[in-house]
Amino acid sequence: MIVDFHLHVAKYHMWNPWVHEYMRDINPRVYENFDEFMTPKNILKLMDEEGVDLAVILGEVAPLASGFVDSEFVTKFCDDEKRMIPFASINPVKDPNPPKTLVRLVKGLGVRGLKLLPPYQHFYPNEAGLYPLYEKAQELEIPIMFHTGSSVFKHTKLKYGDPLHLDDVAVDFPDLTIIQAHGGRGFWYDAAFFLAKHHKNVYIEISGLPPQNLLRYFPELEKIADKVIFGSDWPGIPSIRENVETIRRLPLGEETKRKILGENALRILRL
Repeated sequence: MIVDFHLHVAKYHMWNPWVHEYMRDINPRVYENFDEFMTPKNILKLMDEEGVDLAVILGEVAPLASGFVDSEFVTKFCDDEKRMIPFASINPVKDPNPPKTLVRLVKGLGVRGLKLLPPYQHFYPNEAGLYPLYEKAQELEIPIMFHTGSSVFKHTKLKYGDPLHLDDVAVDFPDLTIIQAHGGRGFWYDAAFFLAKHHKNVYIEISGLPPQNLLRYFPELEKIADKVIFGSDWPGIPSIRENVETIRRLPLGEETKRKILGENALRILRL
């Protein structure tokens, strides 16, 4: 089973112009008619074409950097589609009561996880003011995906993407599932690897990383086979299937490949 843990949907007005400029060159097919393409029916068709069984569909409340794809849009997009798993997004800097918002999204809308974007939303993940949100997520048994590492989008502040700040969170919330999206991309592969190896509740998600380079970024990846999750970052790549096939060609054990491409994600999602 193939699980894509990092797939974006939106309507055209939800993303900033520079996001479209970047995506258009990578995935021109989508831009033939963006809003017409971005429907549940077409995304399910895309998943079938690309060999994806399940996909995590991400909200993104980061209007300064990337855009505003609200959680309500994402949950409605995934309604009645068991193959699409909605993850909410909250901006903890702007939201007056993030724990209350999370409860509403989980219990009212049925989201299955939370995405936070420190480099886009401009906060350090280990700030004390965020701890009530983490406590609530731990209580609700909701995983949190953190954007780690670099980004090409305007108004990104890379200092907030250092995975080391997640060490405090992992220690103080040992039952909270923490997912390092992009695996510390660019600067911090070693830190992301160490955190995943050191903490039972910390994972690496490999979206946005050329899969042919995974063993250069993480030479001992096989040692954390239970902690690595496949994600595509589509439509930021042209083909999900090509990335999957590249991983299948890596000199890794077959069990490791199965875990990366689906089994670890299913365990986190309790499926």
